[in-house]
Amino acid sequence: MSDNKRIVLAYSGGLDTSVAIPYLKDRTGKDVVAVSLDVGQGGERLQTIKQRALACGAVESYVVDARNEFADEYCMMALQANAMYEGVYPLVSAISRPLITKHLVHAAHQFGADTIAHGCTGKGNDQVRFEVSIMSIDPTLKAISPIRDLGLMRDVEIAYAKEHKLPIEQTEKSPYSIDQNVWGRAIETGYLEDPWNAPTKDVYSYTDDPAFPPVEDEVTITFKKGIPVQIDGKDVTPLQAIEEMNRRAGAQGIGRIDLIEDRLVGIKSRELYEAPGAIALITAHEELENCCLEREQHRIKRDIDKRWGELVYDAQWYSPAVKSLTAFIKDTQEYVSGQIRMSLHGGRAVVTGRRSDSSLYDYSLATYETGDSFDQKASNGFIEIYGLPSKVAAARDVKFGNAVEVPQGDVK
Repeated sequence: MSDNKRIVLAYSGGLDTSVAIPYLKDRTGKDVVAVSLDVGQGGERLQTIKQRALACGAVESYVVDARNEFADEYCMMALQANAMYEGVYPLVSAISRPLITKHLVHAAHQFGADTIAHGCTGKGNDQVRFEVSIMSIDPTLKAISPIRDLGLMRDVEIAYAKEHKLPIEQTEKSPYSIDQNVWGRAIETGYLEDPWNAPTKDVYSYTDDPAFPPVEDEVTITFKKGIPVQIDGKDVTPLQAIEEMNRRAGAQGIGRIDLIEDRLVGIKSRELYEAPGAIALITAHEELENCCLEREQHRIKRDIDKRWGELVYDAQWYSPAVKSLTAFIKDTQEYVSGQIRMSLHGGRAVVTGRRSDSSLYDYSLATYETGDSFDQKASNGFIEIYGLPSKVAAARDVKFGNAVEVPQGDVK
């Protein structure tokens, strides 16, 4: 095996990447190594995908069950950051690309490749996420996209597959572009490109119709340092927690998202998402933080969470900025432990109870009943000091004739 004679391809098993294997070989003269990851997207078994890659001409096929790694290191970080791009989208695709890229680079090192190929177009965010992640891990590697760089369009793919008798079954093309993993599902293109068109029932897979929900489902989630460790008293791994909440919240139609999104590449696109487990878990986690984070720390974290989500969406997972923000977020989770009870019903996850040994909620300070330990007389001096800057500024306004106008006449 000689260096610089191989390409590592992010391989899904579908038409695009199956045709890309021999097509890349023909166009570049390099052997192709296919890399496939299971991040909870469902569908075919990894071994089936591996055999297809080899049958299509890959010299090696590297497959990884990365579901636990994805849940432990990527989904849980997004949960601790309450990551919601533009306030609604829990970064379904954005957090999977750094993990996939890490394994692509590992395979490039293992199999002597100098180039990594992916199946992204020139309009999407993922091309940026893959290629920026590649250069962030190993800047000596090159990156190409057969569809974007080599003109590998669908009609060319189909003709090429037939000509070379590739073992790919031709099925009716879905009108939508779909990307999914255990954290959620993204749907775009086709009929949805007209933002006036309402989603049709066939769009959804992870969620049932919230207009016709089953009976209300009550769930209690136990967190330890911002990570779910039990559901209804039963121990769970992060992956199991996500899968369980996908099932239960999905049955109630929770986590359907429809928005006009600002893409990294500068265009607006209409995007649909389903993320029942992610939305339910983030809802619970945010409420536990309400109990356990100190006031100023919590204010800063809300700003940090928003910026973290924007940077990760913008392909910066491996950047120094995200590394620093992640350190802050991790530090805030030291006391985010306890239980959240939620009602799941008709498209909504509603918190109905919270308890924590590390909560900063103090009943004796908060109560208005007998046993109140708050010294209300202390508020007199507090208000005087707190309002002093405004009081001094108001006196200046009066002096220069700029006082706040007060209505004149008798009060009726």
